[in-house]
Amino acid sequence: MLNNRVLACAVAAALTAGGSAVAGDDHSEGPFRFKPIAGSAAGDGSDYVASAPWIIPEGFSQSIVADESSLNIYLEDTIGNGNSNDWHDMNTVNETGRHAGRYLYRTHEVRGNTERGGAVSVVDLKTGFANVLTEDTTYDALDGIEWTPWGTILFAEEVTDGRLLEIVLDKQNLMLAQDVIDRPQVGRLAHEGVQVGPDGEIYVVDEFRGQREGFGGGIYKFVPDNKGDLSSGNLYVLSVDTADIEGTGQGSWVGPIDPLTARTSGTAAGGTGYNRPEDLEVIGHTLYAAITEGTYVNGAEQYDGRVIAIDLKTLRVTDYVKPGLNVPWEISGQTGFDNPDNLAQTPDGKLIIVEDNVPSDIWIVERDSKKDGVATKVSLFASLTDPSAEGTGIYFGKDPRTLFVNVQHSVDDDGDATWAITKRGRDEGDKRERDDDHDDHGRRDRH
Repeated sequence: MLNNRVLACAVAAALTAGGSAVAGDDHSEGPFRFKPIAGSAAGDGSDYVASAPWIIPEGFSQSIVADESSLNIYLEDTIGNGNSNDWHDMNTVNETGRHAGRYLYRTHEVRGNTERGGAVSVVDLKTGFANVLTEDTTYDALDGIEWTPWGTILFAEEVTDGRLLEIVLDKQNLMLAQDVIDRPQVGRLAHEGVQVGPDGEIYVVDEFRGQREGFGGGIYKFVPDNKGDLSSGNLYVLSVDTADIEGTGQGSWVGPIDPLTARTSGTAAGGTGYNRPEDLEVIGHTLYAAITEGTYVNGAEQYDGRVIAIDLKTLRVTDYVKPGLNVPWEISGQTGFDNPDNLAQTPDGKLIIVEDNVPSDIWIVERDSKKDGVATKVSLFASLTDPSAEGTGIYFGKDPRTLFVNVQHSVDDDGDATWAITKRGRDEGDKRERDDDHDDHGRRDRH
């Protein structure tokens, strides 16, 4: 781990010259405008408040959407040690169709529970009612979840050779599953991030330490034979033409490869291995990937993870957010960037990142104004005070002023929950934005 004092000073000077913002600079545009918080939580629980576990900017509030008092799936652990947290993981809502945005769907990353297995739950955001959508004793470590444009839900297992499955919902009741279908053609992988691209392609990752282990850790694209039908198609892996170990440079999709042995066949085809790619987010024509660990040289990790950007038009791969580039290292308890995990996008198309770390920070990234594949500014939005937990599942539904985020591994029994962080009221900036959204004829543009 890098902890050299001279290096830290140099990084601080570089960031002052033109990159990161921890506090002070307003994000003055968009419905989720905010002033960055002053710094991360203490990390030792000294500032932990169970009823308000997030340090958030002024003008925002936090509230529980659903916790284990409204739905407690796992009452005790597999060896009978009493209450067991439900390991709330990733979120999505019904983004299209009737009642769009009303139902919040969540995976539960429970591992090794042979009595109940993993589960996907759903919360009615209008009534607060929650129930289990699907569970099975064979589901293990459920993680990524994604609403599809054709009105189904994809979810996947974060274990070696894990499955990607598709839920067909009851058309009359979106809190009920009509069918759950295994989709092996999308790849047997240690799944976390799942994204549907603009042409119906499916992007997935293999959460494996590919650069460290010498294989795996790839980023994959599944192209179905027919859009919306995942029963057949071809799987490809990203290959980057580069002489270094960072996996940046000019990329290409190589394959097709065998989806049932995606890790090994992807590597054999020339797929680039990253160290724990965990989540994905498509914004416009860019695919972002959270690489939770840094590269290793002589057994030493060089930095604490990064986010890369893949231009889906040119397949240029760049470091988009990286300690020392445009965000500070986390050194000796100082506020910094450490183990980026889950990704989402704000209502106005900015990237948002949450860390798999204690303290778990949430960062919001300004768009790439220079068009060079590097984020212009990265600001600290929130930090989790729970000394045992991480934030996960960041997600914006249909309300542009509300961010959903899960707390996982809480220090409290039955403390795992889904929270909403909401921008309160309306300010002068909101009025300006509403005025700007009207054209000369008084019609409001739709975004």
